[in-house]
Amino acid sequence: MDELDRAIINELQGGFPVCERPYAVVAERLGTDEYKLLARLYRMREQGVLSRFGPMYHAERLGGALTLCAMQVPEQEFERVADYVNDFPEVAHNYARDHALNMWFVLATETPERISEVIDAIEARSGYPVYNMPKIEEYFVGLRFEA
Repeated sequence: MDELDRAIINELQGGFPVCERPYAVVAERLGTDEYKLLARLYRMREQGVLSRFGPMYHAERLGGALTLCAMQVPEQEFERVADYVNDFPEVAHNYARDHALNMWFVLATETPERISEVIDAIEARSGYPVYNMPKIEEYFVGLRFEA
């Protein structure tokens, strides 16, 4: 990442303008042009520097629910179970960890009841328990890069 990439990431974490040409507004703030900004965002996504670029919704305020889940899956079963878990549209992301609980994923559902339905379905098909870890308190941790 160069100085402009870091500046783009820092700028966009603080909000995104709601207007006819939001990228032009952000680009002006950064001293670049709209097309260069879009090209940089595209490149950072393609290279995996950014895993996603989009809004973050507060599921509970929209009537839904959100929870962190973990599973202990034998290595030889990991890919099969990961594929099944990832088939659920409610799975926001799924990743492996070097831990006894080696599969972690987030469920974001349209209704609170859907959390247990998805967990029950994953357990029934995979044969492994899902540990549900709903948030108790929410914290915001910002990430900023030195320019």
